Amino acid sequence: MALFSTTISSLERGMNASMMQQQAIASNIANVDTPNYKAKQVQFKDVLSEAKGELLAHRTDERHVPFTYHSEQMKQVNPRNVMYSHSGNSVDLDKEMAKMANNQIYYQAVSDRLNGQFSSLKTAIRGGS
Repeated sequence: MALFSTTISSLERGMNASMMQQQAIASNIANVDTPNYKAKQVQFKDVLSEAKGELLAHRTDERHVPFTYHSEQMKQVNPRNVMYSHSGNSVDLDKEMAKMANNQIYYQAVSDRLNGQFSSLKTAIRGGS
C-alpha cells in the first residue's frame, strides 16, 4: 500500500524532471565559452513514446482501454544537427536563459500543487480544522 496518492508521486516525478532539466541548463550556461562544448538537453519525448505501450491503470469496466505504467527514465543527450560557433561550442545563451525561465515557472507550479496536496493531507489528519 502506498503512503501517498498517485498525484503526489506524479508531482514528485515532475519535480525530478524539472531538476534534471535545470542541471542540464546550468551546465550549458556554465560552459558557454568552453571550446568544443556540446550543449546538453534532457530528453522526455522519446521516453514518453517508449512508455506509451506500458501504461496500466485500474479499470472499473472491462470495456475500458487497458494501459500500463512504468517509472520513466529521463536522460541527458547532446542534440544533433545544431549550429556551432567558431570555437565549436553549440550553446545558445539566449535559448538557455529562456529554457531556464520556462523551467522555473514549471517547477514553481508543480511545487505549489504539491504544497496544496500536503495541506489537504494536514487538514485531513487534523480532522478538518
